[in-house]
Amino acid sequence: MEYVSTRGGTKAVDFEGALFSGYAPDGGLFMPQRIPSLDRDTLRRWSSLPYPELVKELCSLFIPDKLIPRNALSDLIDRAFKRFKHKDVVHLSRLKDGLNVLELWHGVTYAFKDLSLSCTGQFLQYFLEKKQKHVNILVGTSGDTGSSAIESVRGQKNMDIFVLLPKGFCTQIQELQMTTVIEDNVHVFAAQGNSDEIDEPIKELFADVDFAGKYNLMSLNSVNWSRIMVQIAHYFYAYFHCAPSLDTTPLPVVEIVVPTGGGGNITAGCIAQKMGLPIQLVTVVNSNDIIHRTVQHGDFSLAESVKATLASAMDIQEPYNVERILWLLSGSDSCLIKTMMEQFNISKRLKLPEDLHRKLSETLGSCSASDEDIVRAMRRCWEENQYLLCPHSAVAAHYHYSQPHSFLPFLSSIPRCCLAPASAAKFQDAILQAGLVPQIPPEITSLTAMETRSTPLERGQNWAQVLRGQIEAVTQQW
Repeated sequence: MEYVSTRGGTKAVDFEGALFSGYAPDGGLFMPQRIPSLDRDTLRRWSSLPYPELVKELCSLFIPDKLIPRNALSDLIDRAFKRFKHKDVVHLSRLKDGLNVLELWHGVTYAFKDLSLSCTGQFLQYFLEKKQKHVNILVGTSGDTGSSAIESVRGQKNMDIFVLLPKGFCTQIQELQMTTVIEDNVHVFAAQGNSDEIDEPIKELFADVDFAGKYNLMSLNSVNWSRIMVQIAHYFYAYFHCAPSLDTTPLPVVEIVVPTGGGGNITAGCIAQKMGLPIQLVTVVNSNDIIHRTVQHGDFSLAESVKATLASAMDIQEPYNVERILWLLSGSDSCLIKTMMEQFNISKRLKLPEDLHRKLSETLGSCSASDEDIVRAMRRCWEENQYLLCPHSAVAAHYHYSQPHSFLPFLSSIPRCCLAPASAAKFQDAILQAGLVPQIPPEITSLTAMETRSTPLERGQNWAQVLRGQIEAVTQQW
């Protein structure tokens, strides 16, 4: 299994090479050269597996035994999920009106990113210990990625992590989950900008190939293939727990509704679908609706500005993983992807070719939700089930409540599963705005009394230069 850039300008790498990369040197994103295809017998065999075993099966398809032997891979994944609070790691809640909610947030930071990042941290440590190597991890966060990434590597002797958070755009809890981690290898920067703006200095540093190579830069954002790979398991687990039976021909279809920000999770869903899992995907967004406009109209163009919403982790206008989806649907046409993405990088506007837009709209349904829609979905779910949704999960619930049937008429009676990316406990303001009462675990309540540490990045500063200086200073201590 080798990995190639979506833009075709970089030689293929193995899993280790993709793991330790951010963007590919040509600006693209790494994807498997081929997507494994699964038959009915494999799906039946997997259907009774617990979530960690599904992750192991899927990862073994993308990580050759010669890089990580299967026994070692199994141990790493078991270790990754040790700190999860639910015995099944993830949990499906079956609520009224056919609302199935797959809780992906039982990790340390109460967010779905704990699932992929805990595994990715273990894979990194495995290779670093073997090679006695040190890396500098560079992460931009819209809310949850930063804390999950920090927890996956905190205290590790051969990794330093540099996290940029958008000051004022995260919830207080999200910010505290990052700034209260006082470890020598954790460096948090609070930037006076939004999520898209903090991505710019990160892209600049990765684009400087000499600097990135000299200081062993890598990313734990969902540009990293390892995160996408682990997230594929969400879809298999959702399917197996929502499909009525695997004894029919053809296999039944399940619709999976995916709250979407940077697009990593929906990319994993597209790969699961390509592998042969009979799912219909719906990508749901907040008022920052570039993915919705792309699916509906082929219009991959920035709005005038990022809008602050209740679903703050999805306040993103440049969902970089769309490039992976378009590459997949174009038949791995790296020349087309390179041309389109270079055009988008210059003008921030792109009209998809008609054929590619048709394939995208056949693959994905889409929906956008306003803050009012989010609040209504949160209230209804509580009134009917006494179940609190986070605002991101409520975007998916809004689709469920407003679309009683699949967006494909011939699939009108199929079961549906809404992915829940975070716990409501992290979003007290949104819960209060919905007129509900927050339920806050003691681990989160205690954050407000803890010491914090972060470095401010002011407007007008050269953020990329500040980061360079910090990375150079830290590396000199090694």
